[in-house]
Amino acid sequence: MRMIKRFLVAAALVAGAGAFSSASAELCYLCGSGSRCEQCRAGGSNDTQDARKACEARGCKVSGYTSCSGAVNIKMCHVQKEQPKSCSR
Repeated sequence: MRMIKRFLVAAALVAGAGAFSSASAELCYLCGSGSRCEQCRAGGSNDTQDARKACEARGCKVSGYTSCSGAVNIKMCHVQKEQPKSCSR
């Protein structure tokens, strides 16, 4: 019985770690010294010129990229995605 409990706890931990790693796969740009923030959330998982330009417009001097950090002590800039324009009549 004790072995079954240990196995179930271990399986739950592995499943939770897998869910966390897939959730944090969003791309962030690293911001160099003199930037307003430390990381800039690009709003996707691809490194594109448009995303870099948007982060630079937010005050990030892009020095590289990484997966986004979940740490609360990281100052983060966010890029606003453009909303599709609705047709007006």
